[in-house]
Amino acid sequence: MLSHMSSSSLSRRAVVGAALSGAAVMATPGLAQAAGRAPGPRPPHRPVPSVPTVPSARPTPPVPVPPLNVPALRAAIGDLEHPRLTAAQVRVSGSAGRWYGTAGVAERDTGRAVRARDTFRIGSITKVFVATVVLQLAAEGRVAVEAPIQRHLPGLLPAGFPPITVLQLLNHTSGLPDEEGTPDLSTPEAVARHRYDRWTPRQLVALLPPGPMKFTPGRKQEYRGINYVLLALLIERLTGRPYGEVVADRILRPLGLHHTCVPGNDPRIHGPHVHGYMKMTDGSLLDITDFDQSAAWGEGEMISTTGDLDRFLTALFSGELLPSRELDRMFTLPPEEVRMVDGTPARYAAGLQTVMVNGITFWGKTGEGFGYASAMVATRDQQRRAVLSFNPVRRDATQVQATVRIADALTKPPSRR
Repeated sequence: MLSHMSSSSLSRRAVVGAALSGAAVMATPGLAQAAGRAPGPRPPHRPVPSVPTVPSARPTPPVPVPPLNVPALRAAIGDLEHPRLTAAQVRVSGSAGRWYGTAGVAERDTGRAVRARDTFRIGSITKVFVATVVLQLAAEGRVAVEAPIQRHLPGLLPAGFPPITVLQLLNHTSGLPDEEGTPDLSTPEAVARHRYDRWTPRQLVALLPPGPMKFTPGRKQEYRGINYVLLALLIERLTGRPYGEVVADRILRPLGLHHTCVPGNDPRIHGPHVHGYMKMTDGSLLDITDFDQSAAWGEGEMISTTGDLDRFLTALFSGELLPSRELDRMFTLPPEEVRMVDGTPARYAAGLQTVMVNGITFWGKTGEGFGYASAMVATRDQQRRAVLSFNPVRRDATQVQATVRIADALTKPPSRR
């Protein structure tokens, strides 16, 4: 799952998205778009800086993954200068091998090294938890994914909007217009001033203008955080409980994810954690760890560890959380004719995104915020799972370099001597 931005500001979550959407073509055939916008009210959509695009995000038959390339992985996370990072960690698991490594420091003041149980902000990976709960409710017959969201949340969206189905929210084909009236976060100093802003979900939805729609729902695909704000509100309407409690009851506690939480209005990270830092205009680094995540409510606010995310991904892909029909929705892209608004192939299913790296197809999700970037991905057969977290001091297109490096190391065979 982060802050509000003006129309003159770059939608920075989309920057990391670029890394997983084709920027990796620089070293590989490509990575699928990562996600999201800043965890403030969703800013109006802005194009990502020019990067190569994925030739095709359509699934391909399983390809055996190469043996673990530990030297390449060590080198990938050990480079803390391209871009500048304060820390990095990668957990690799699956039937083709396991490895965990760290670099950098969890806290600059003390110089403490990163540890496996250190928590961090996971940004838009939050969306996978929300999508899983929505699909569980669908499996229980409490909501139909083909039903319009307006049926369950009457009066919330502008009256002139066409019907938008639950599935169209899940796979980002809603066509909702860009939000309006968000604060200007064009400088790091502005981000720091707004870091404790408090938002309600209905205030976030109220940023949507009455129209026009970006496109007819279901006809194109555009990654939008507001889709998942509406889905979290749907969970609350169907269950009568805060969505964070529902996520905890249905996923966190059953799986023993003791280091994962939905923080609500608490801007702090409790217990041992990795700090995030932001480079200011004068070149100094500001500890930006404390940050009110209410502006990313339902779509980018959760906190976790690499171990917990690996357990969640394993359970999800193994069918522990969803029946087969609903699980298949998470791996089913829209029809071939549905493309991203920039004309590239669709790459988002109901909660997961797809990415191909060095001929290997992964499914998963990425997330980012100020001081934090992360991803969890796996081949569908779970030969290889990976959870990564790194801490860039700038939230811009330079983050692509770290993502590309790690992705390449995950899929590149060890060199032969």
